[in-house]
Amino acid sequence: MAPGREGIIARLGEHGAMRRRLLDMGFTQGALARCEFLGPSGGMRAYRVRGALVALRRENARNIFLEG
Repeated sequence: MAPGREGIIARLGEHGAMRRRLLDMGFTQGALARCEFLGPSGGMRAYRVRGALVALRRENARNIFLEG
């Protein structure tokens, strides 16, 4: 997702500890997620979700699926 884009979280593809961590950070079904920053190499991204700014690695962000 490019900076400035947003979407509603439909589901998480992660399992186990990483899934629990994403849920704890607010990445829950129905939450609005907005991309605020994309690192120069594309490896790190920052998302605003439920009022918090959360940085994720690309491989973790790939497992957050948005509606539409």
